[in-house]
Amino acid sequence: MVHDPVIAMQDGTFYMMSTGHGLQLATSEDMNTWTVWSHTPVLSHIPEWTHDSVPGFKSHVWAPDIIRFRNRWWLAYSCSTFGKNTSAIGLASTDKLTVPDKNGGKGTQWRDEGTLVCSKGGRDNWNAIDPNFIIDENGNPWLTFGSFWDGIQLAPLDSTMHIACRDSIRTIARRKTTGRANPIEAPFIFRHGDYYYLFVSWDYCCRGMESTYKVAVGRSRTVTGPYIDRDGRDMRDGGGTVFFEGDKRQFEAAGHSAAYNFGDQDIFICHGYSIADNGASILVRRNMEWTADGWPQLKAR
Repeated sequence: MVHDPVIAMQDGTFYMMSTGHGLQLATSEDMNTWTVWSHTPVLSHIPEWTHDSVPGFKSHVWAPDIIRFRNRWWLAYSCSTFGKNTSAIGLASTDKLTVPDKNGGKGTQWRDEGTLVCSKGGRDNWNAIDPNFIIDENGNPWLTFGSFWDGIQLAPLDSTMHIACRDSIRTIARRKTTGRANPIEAPFIFRHGDYYYLFVSWDYCCRGMESTYKVAVGRSRTVTGPYIDRDGRDMRDGGGTVFFEGDKRQFEAAGHSAAYNFGDQDIFICHGYSIADNGASILVRRNMEWTADGWPQLKAR
């Protein structure tokens, strides 16, 4: 099973990290056959500050992201409890990714970099989970994150890869719904050509065959937005073009996506709720191509 996958590649090896106790790790040489290191989590030690910052959080870490920046790997991860926005995004770093030793070696050794950003119920109208790093055209790092509450947030990062000023956090996407629900989360920004593409997940995950997850997208010429869908709607006002969803044959629903360029190929990944496996979440990987007017689409299989 895979939930909320992200991928990094170093020296010909692909490292997939996903939600799990200490974060689940799998490695591959071709992205087709994966070795799951079930006894070797990404984070062998959960920092004590996570338990102080998020009451009730233990070791089940959610929704990571990883990026290579300034000759170092940076890993962001989510600490929370379901349905609450007292949450924290942790940060760790390393200079090199290493495949674990089947004889008991620990693999990559991460340095704790503390809290990247946190949210608190009753204080913040956003939720500090589901992080994603993006480097802009000038080489500056940004963080997008968020789930429900006031939707998807974006903030610049300082030289230590932290948010220096909470006042810099801005909303870049939300849903227009009735009542208090705002079912949008799991942002991922992918730069292609002259645009930044914001992928988000709509509706509800984690319900097996009752899940309603789907992926929507909009684009902007600047990392700060506004992100506009194919019909000209601003994602801050509920806009978004559905990009991928369950086909009701192989997947009941699908979401929490990421997009990458490896070599000469753009790829899209997410987890899908498998109908054959009674709603278990499994890895979905598809090649992407681009329409004449610059919108992503999945290649026919």
